[in-house]
Amino acid sequence: MKHATKPSILITPGDPQGIGPEITKKALKDPSIKKLARVYVLNNTDKTGFSALKKATELLRQGRAHGLVTAPVNKYKINKSGIPFKGHTEYLAKVANTKKYAMMFCGGPLKISVVTRHVALKDVPRLLTRQKIKDTIVLTEKALRKFFKIKQPRIGVCGLNPHCGEGTLLGGEEKTIISPVLKSLSSSIKNLSGVLPADVAFHLAYKGKLDAVIAMYHDQALAPFKMIAFEKGVNVTLGLPFIR
Repeated sequence: MKHATKPSILITPGDPQGIGPEITKKALKDPSIKKLARVYVLNNTDKTGFSALKKATELLRQGRAHGLVTAPVNKYKINKSGIPFKGHTEYLAKVANTKKYAMMFCGGPLKISVVTRHVALKDVPRLLTRQKIKDTIVLTEKALRKFFKIKQPRIGVCGLNPHCGEGTLLGGEEKTIISPVLKSLSSSIKNLSGVLPADVAFHLAYKGKLDAVIAMYHDQALAPFKMIAFEKGVNVTLGLPFIR
């Protein structure tokens, strides 16, 4: 695979009883995909959908492929089989020994990175740290430059609370956690806007006035994203040594 003239892309079809195999088959019927890369589909050898993912990571670590496309898996089935599995993102980061990583959702005019991922909403405030916010912003800025060829990325950073806390009346995370991060990055990352109310940030991005948005939690990002890119949006994992 590593000697191919075109990039080599691996596909893990996901849960054998889910929609993954079906959409993988449909996608590979598109002749335009064959022009982009050499595509290899890895079959699952168990009922959870995990064996293909494990094989894919081995090939990627050996440098025998350039990227990975993952179809949905059933987290419950995988965990029930005795494998501790929170999700693709966390698993891939662990096997790649990646400490700093982020989820970026791309679709339509939106590119959104999230600071916290698959956690209960009640836990989000205590899990928001300056370091996590900083890492997410830095990873996003680098990705916009490297993969999207944007020389001066315009990034908007959302607040956590409604109306950014209304001067701490509705919460103080914007003042105590998020704003200090933006201040510390102001000299190294230009065109960084915030702290912005989420509804304002996504409107600006939708209108093309921001290249990316940093959201504080999962549904803050996914609600507007899936409204406009439900069928064509993808999740890109930032920070890995390969493209996923």
